[in-house]
Amino acid sequence: MDTSVMSKAKTGVEGLDDILSGGLSRRHVFLLEGAPGTGKTTIAMQFVQQGAALGEKCLYITLSETEDELRDSALSHGMEIHRNIEIFELVPPESLLNAEQQQSLLYSSDLELGETTKMIFEVFERVQPNRVVLDSLSEIRLLAQSSLRYRRQILALKHFFSSTGATVLLLDDMTSDSLDKTVHSVVHGVIHLEQLAPSYGSERRRLRITKYRGQAFRGGYHDFIIKTGGVSVFPRLRAIEHRTEFERSTLKSGIAELDALLGGGIERGSSTLLIGPAGMGKSLFALQFVEAAVKRGEKAALFIFDEELGLLFRRMKDLGFDLENYQRDGSIHIEQLDAAEVSPGEFAQRVREHVTRFDAKTVVIDSINGYQASMPEESALVLHIHELLQYLNRQGANTFVTVAQHGLVGDMKSPVDVTYLADTVVLLRYFEAVGKVRRAISVVKKRTGKHEDTIREFTIGQGGLSLGDPLSDFQGVLRGVPTFVGENQPLLKSSEGEDDSK
Repeated sequence: MDTSVMSKAKTGVEGLDDILSGGLSRRHVFLLEGAPGTGKTTIAMQFVQQGAALGEKCLYITLSETEDELRDSALSHGMEIHRNIEIFELVPPESLLNAEQQQSLLYSSDLELGETTKMIFEVFERVQPNRVVLDSLSEIRLLAQSSLRYRRQILALKHFFSSTGATVLLLDDMTSDSLDKTVHSVVHGVIHLEQLAPSYGSERRRLRITKYRGQAFRGGYHDFIIKTGGVSVFPRLRAIEHRTEFERSTLKSGIAELDALLGGGIERGSSTLLIGPAGMGKSLFALQFVEAAVKRGEKAALFIFDEELGLLFRRMKDLGFDLENYQRDGSIHIEQLDAAEVSPGEFAQRVREHVTRFDAKTVVIDSINGYQASMPEESALVLHIHELLQYLNRQGANTFVTVAQHGLVGDMKSPVDVTYLADTVVLLRYFEAVGKVRRAISVVKKRTGKHEDTIREFTIGQGGLSLGDPLSDFQGVLRGVPTFVGENQPLLKSSEGEDDSK
């Protein structure tokens, strides 16, 4: 196999090749750095496994782990070391007790750096690999003892590997001297891994390409996870890269009064923000459009942060929405998310997959409060939501996002202000009238056309949502305690059928 005709060596890591614009440039040396536990060995193993699967010879030189440990690690991910991969281990002399030991042995603390380098060259000449992993540079840095000597050895390794045409991945666990950037200036590219430990929840991992000579790449931080099967990277979503052509039609909810309030409905390829206190029925309004989409023969995807799915199915069925049946027949996809376990990058990737593969034309995110819990940095959260909404709009999908405000009546605050991002903003409020707590709805923003500037009362019953006429005889409804200024009280009947206007 003539690998010279292939300009990029694919890493075998889902999502990473996309960030690297196809993979690692062949015949160059790259650095993969990160603290212990960030996933360097797993990525390196996927790199050589990918090469071996393509028929390339691969060499894994390890100074920190034994061959058995590497094989056990691979098996934990369901991978079996390919026959085209040779592992050359440099281990303490205790392994001499093993009569079956076939590899050359080296105890790094007892030998000079020059001898270590010589043995690396020798095994390379014997194997003649297309891909090489050297794990890790920390051992070589300790042997060098000085920055000058270390740099010389790294340059010697680079010139040797470059002359052979191999693609090399150097691993550095950054335990010896995290401030020493010698290798950064020498290698062709640098992949930096990080592991973050939030105050609650599982650890979060992310990576960044800090250098890649002569090659455009996707900059910034990208979330990734280590799961059974290896590392999966979630490239940062850029909405500008995804644009599709679609017909901008007006979609209706199936409730005449609600469609009138919205100026006839909502435009395809737009986002709607449902904002209000807890218990207002925000999810129900979103599901009303999901039901309408299913009846049109379209598919929908729901991502639920705040409610257990069994409870949601039962509650919605009582209101006339059989979500469980829709899920069984494939009309909708419902996914419950744990904000403490999922990163924003992973969530965006899940949404993207269901829009492209499942062909979902209606997307519900319930709620931003749960999404925010997965990313406490508010400014970054707004940027994530902006890119996600822009992406969904450009795919011709209708997005419904709920936000639970703090408080029940009066002056309420939102955990994060994303009203300027949405194309339509629907405001839900409790208000007091005739000795009862009632609900009101209004549309305060719509970019895609005119809408009613009125406030309507609504109720939630066994048939779902019911909207009344505009509350023209009340003033101060949105403040929670309205004043009656008219002659009649156009209030809806209660669910028991009693007319509360009397």
